Amino acid sequence: MKNEILRSKPYRMRVIDAVIMLVISVTLLLCLLPFLHIIAISLSSKHAILSDLVTFYPRELDFHAYGIVFQDARILWSMGLTIVLTVTYTALSMVMSICAAYPLTKDRLRGRKVFMMIIVFTMFFSGGLIPEYLLVKQLGMLDSLSALIVPSMISAFNLIILRTFFSSIPASLEESAYLDGSSHIGTLVRIVLPLSMPALATLSLFYAVSRWNGFLDALFYITNAELYPLQLKLYQIVVNSQITDLTAQEGASQIESVPESIKAASIIFATTPILIVYPWLQRYFVSGVMIGAVKG
Repeated sequence: MKNEILRSKPYRMRVIDAVIMLVISVTLLLCLLPFLHIIAISLSSKHAILSDLVTFYPRELDFHAYGIVFQDARILWSMGLTIVLTVTYTALSMVMSICAAYPLTKDRLRGRKVFMMIIVFTMFFSGGLIPEYLLVKQLGMLDSLSALIVPSMISAFNLIILRTFFSSIPASLEESAYLDGSSHIGTLVRIVLPLSMPALATLSLFYAVSRWNGFLDALFYITNAELYPLQLKLYQIVVNSQITDLTAQEGASQIESVPESIKAASIIFATTPILIVYPWLQRYFVSGVMIGAVKG
């Protein structure tokens, strides 16, 4: 049956399908091969790495780099801090996004279009890095986790996505809830949010990934080493290694550089948690949640 369907397709369509599959395959390899290379380096011996023998699979299997990473109390502390920071940031960001997106779906909200214009305006224009730094400093948030949460707590792009999803929910569901005596908050909690799980899961992942991978704001606002998130710690490992290589070229070879295997193991250590979370949220990325919710 499958072969008959394929033969019934026009030749042009089969060529287009083949080109699409080729593009997808190349894109997949471009994303996957660098990651496999990092994994291979993290599991290879120092001799194999220095001999440039490592490609996409480990040579002379060695777990010494991971042992060093897991014995480093500073990296483990940064990991725990980043997990707490990411969870807190994601929860607060979703609460803010929901509280802003839901009212903007109501026609009876006065000035709704003006509010949307202001929100869209912030997507294209900002005050700049220096004014933002001065604002954070004047608010007394330097060297505190609030500097990594408050300035970027809500995303205009995510807010617009959530508002659009809320708008697609049939108004008859909310009207039925109001007739049963439900309040606005009750309708939001009992009707709107359960039907919006795909959008909520997707945006939660967006917020979590952006906070987990963020290090630039920590680089600007945090000077206390105990408050360094994991990505900033990883950034310092890589940058300090590059500086060490430069000083070694100038004659200061007594400075010991960070081995490539340890850098690679640190990268995998920082990447694995978010890779574990993604498949768990993947089951919510399903459309058609509301099919059959409204009976004609």
